[in-house]
Amino acid sequence: MGLAERRAAKQFEETQYPKLKQQIDQAAHFDVPVDVNWQTLAIDGSAHLYEECFPKVYFLPLVEALQAICIDDMGREALKEKLKRIVIRNTADTSNADYMVTFEDGVLTLDHLPTTNIDDVKDRKKAIQTKLEAAL
Repeated sequence: MGLAERRAAKQFEETQYPKLKQQIDQAAHFDVPVDVNWQTLAIDGSAHLYEECFPKVYFLPLVEALQAICIDDMGREALKEKLKRIVIRNTADTSNADYMVTFEDGVLTLDHLPTTNIDDVKDRKKAIQTKLEAAL
């Protein structure tokens, strides 16, 4: 990762991420620990895409899935009981929504290429929601 990518990732982390984290917490109805591996998200030659791609690939589908699960007290209580942490990263070279989500030992992991299939927000939301609902 070059300097341009590091700068763009850092700028996103400092300016856009706080708002997105707030949306995650509001959707979940509790303060969810979120670990974002910014170094793996920042891929060479893509710094100009981060502002559009990161929200669509990771954060918007996550917020929408959490909102769908937490539509009632039963969903909110189940989520708060089971979900301990969220990890967002790009280590598996995955661009398919069905393979990006794992949920083990209370940790929801979203592992997806940050600049591929960016407009498949609904597919990723469905994959996250399905995986969580099966575990709750």
